[in-house]
Amino acid sequence: MAQPMTQRLDRIDLLRASAMLWMTAYHFCFDLNFFRLIREDFYRDPFWTWQRTAIVSLFLFTAGLSQAVAVHQGQTWARFWRRWLQVAGAALLVTAGSLLVFPGSFIYFGVLHGIAVMLIVVRLTAGWGAWLWLLGTLAIGLKWAAPSIMVAWPALEVFNTPWLNWLGVISRKPVTEDYVPLLPWLGVMWWGVAAGRWALRNHPQWPGNDAPARGVNKALVLMGRWSLSYYLLHQPVLMGLIWLGMQLT
Repeated sequence: MAQPMTQRLDRIDLLRASAMLWMTAYHFCFDLNFFRLIREDFYRDPFWTWQRTAIVSLFLFTAGLSQAVAVHQGQTWARFWRRWLQVAGAALLVTAGSLLVFPGSFIYFGVLHGIAVMLIVVRLTAGWGAWLWLLGTLAIGLKWAAPSIMVAWPALEVFNTPWLNWLGVISRKPVTEDYVPLLPWLGVMWWGVAAGRWALRNHPQWPGNDAPARGVNKALVLMGRWSLSYYLLHQPVLMGLIWLGMQLT
């Protein structure tokens, strides 16, 4: 029997592209700060930290929506693993590149590392229905409760070590340029899956009503479909352009 093919929905790729554009603007400002052309605190200033939270949330929620659609359309495990290997390989490239640029704070569990692990979890739990809303809420809430829990049980300090802090049960944020642990971010992706499953169950015509994008939206859809390649390339390009501009001026 022919394996079922999954169809991408333009509206989801448009949502992903909006996160990518926001991320690009954010990273452009980050790079200006890196080259000392502006002075901003990207690690403590709420104006920047909350933007990062919103951008990552939008990415992960969209990834959850995509997984809901893929499962609904009968995506095979073989197809899933092919895509997963691309994400995992890209995560390793990010680690290698950040080790060169930020040796003291390189990325060992950033957004791509987190997505690689979360994709497996949400694939295995995609059929849990409304429970995903509750699980997502618990995952997000546990992140805020973790410091108090660790004060009550000092033995849990072990979760602050680099070997376990990728779980997100921490009281101290590690020194790294990008940190997207399972908690609370798995909760956001679970919410994305739950929202996608709800839409597909209550509005079965939803995928069929996905009209082809036109004009500017068509370009944005293309960006959303090539999000992984864009993510890997946009920072080297931005930093290269800023450096070149500095040399010319």
